[in-house]
Amino acid sequence: MTKIPLWLKEMIGKNKAAYHSKPAQQANLSLHKNGLHTVCEAARCPNRGECFNCGDATFMVLGDICTRGCRFCAVTKAHPLPPDISEPERIAQEIQAWNIRYAVLTMPTRDDLPDGGAKHFARVMQAIKTLTPQVKIEPLISDLQGNENALKIILDQNPVVLGHNVETVQALYPQVRVGADYTRTLHLLKRSKELAPHILTKTGFMVGLGETNEQISRLLKDLRAVGVDLLTIGQYLAPSALHYPVASYPEPKDYKRWEEEALSYGFKAVAAGPLVRSSYHAGTLYLQARLERN
Repeated sequence: MTKIPLWLKEMIGKNKAAYHSKPAQQANLSLHKNGLHTVCEAARCPNRGECFNCGDATFMVLGDICTRGCRFCAVTKAHPLPPDISEPERIAQEIQAWNIRYAVLTMPTRDDLPDGGAKHFARVMQAIKTLTPQVKIEPLISDLQGNENALKIILDQNPVVLGHNVETVQALYPQVRVGADYTRTLHLLKRSKELAPHILTKTGFMVGLGETNEQISRLLKDLRAVGVDLLTIGQYLAPSALHYPVASYPEPKDYKRWEEEALSYGFKAVAAGPLVRSSYHAGTLYLQARLERN
């Protein structure tokens, strides 16, 4: 097993300490009290202490159980429950209570639902806009099994950003992303831009899974070819010994190089760093992209 470097251990430890602060614990208590899920908890995000401490979270719509078996992910794999009809209102109320101005919503893959959960996801977005119309919404969705009608349902809610993660380079899909398809992911991002050109598109991928620099360059070019605007790059951290093993721990200088390369291809904004995750400082990345577009 590849040994985690001390400098990265220290970064993770600092964020874990923030998780035990009073504001973070109050935020966590509120979530559990209202029966809500966050990808911060479900995916064991190393930044959850920092975000909870600042009154921010990425809400997980449609429960915290996924129907796929990606080997990198900590989200529970099992048969999920039906959509909770009270969930849209409860999420909207929580966002209002936390005074969130930029809300990121994500979802587990729900292959058990004909539309992948799109209609329910749209109801959550509607509830937020009704209760707090000033809030900007960024949905981070599954591939919806390539269902274009389901994608349209979400785009019709007019979010400011449509996110869908590519996760890794094409060559590693068979080992890392069980049930997913590289071409389908690119097509979803491409169709989002074609159907709603005014909505920014966003994706993210992990490093440290065994990819090469050449494969990363190919991935960046593929993403720009389908018009992706925003990009995140972060270190893969195996949730357990049973998950896909970490192959390497790139250094900060590597992330800087990838960020510069991505910007040279035309991405409007890029966040790259060991602990960067899809929704980390999402509002800031969106503002950077808007400034670039203007």
